[in-house]
Amino acid sequence: MSRPPFPPFSLTTAVQKVRMAEDAWNSRDPARVALAYTPDSRWRNRSTFVNGREQIEAFLTAKWQREQDYRLIKEIWAHGEDRIAVRFAYEWHDADGQWWRSYGNENWAFDDQGLMHTRHASINDVAITVKERLFHWPRESSGRRPDDHPSLSELGL
Repeated sequence: MSRPPFPPFSLTTAVQKVRMAEDAWNSRDPARVALAYTPDSRWRNRSTFVNGREQIEAFLTAKWQREQDYRLIKEIWAHGEDRIAVRFAYEWHDADGQWWRSYGNENWAFDDQGLMHTRHASINDVAITVKERLFHWPRESSGRRPDDHPSLSELGL
């Protein structure tokens, strides 16, 4: 199994990889997202450590049950031959209706087949009001952010 684009990354292919990851995560389909990672992928997500696709899928299933109406924007920060660093923000609400904006950074490392084998994520949550929400696009089956929706930089985040 492979997932182009493959390392070594140019700026163009790194940006493409970031958008593909954003699109997959916005689908909120744990099985689809897990396929972008090696079978033995290792994650650190906040204080949680996850190993392998099965645990990734279980982690994401629980995450998206808890984080309702999830909408994510990722933006490239830096890249190397087989590594990409991104910053991101996502908005969601909890079961009580409290809205949150979660900010973070991720460091990714890929194998030769374009699958991510390591992911480190640091994330902070900030409570927001409905009026403070910035991520507005229709909730479709794919969840993809429209191409004309502002980026993190354009939103001042």
